[in-house]
Amino acid sequence: QVQLVESGGGLVQAGGSLRLSCAASGRTFSTYTMAWFRQVPGKEREFVAAIRWSGGRTYYADSVKGRFTISRDNAKKTIYLQMNSLKPEDTAVYYCAVQNPYYSGTYYQLHGYDYWGQGTQVTVSS
Repeated sequence: QVQLVESGGGLVQAGGSLRLSCAASGRTFSTYTMAWFRQVPGKEREFVAAIRWSGGRTYYADSVKGRFTISRDNAKKTIYLQMNSLKPEDTAVYYCAVQNPYYSGTYYQLHGYDYWGQGTQVTVSS
């Protein structure tokens, strides 16, 4: 069993910054890809960023590239999402997720992820 706990969400003005954290427990993630997704009411959950646990290669959605940075701390089994230059359109519930290690699809596909956190709200005011 896997547990993911997100934290760090909140209310911030446009142009500001937030850092989200996602702490994992229950299994060893030495070769897993982890990611952040986000969702607003009435819309599909969308990919934000992903990081390979081994090697640290990162991937970003075009909408956040250059503003967001995903990172990880292997010893703490925690990933982070540093969000800078926030825009009102970044407002959403942010979820972290663990990809199925046997999944052969791409990192941005929702159905490749087996475990999800409870989500943390990020609100950016204009």
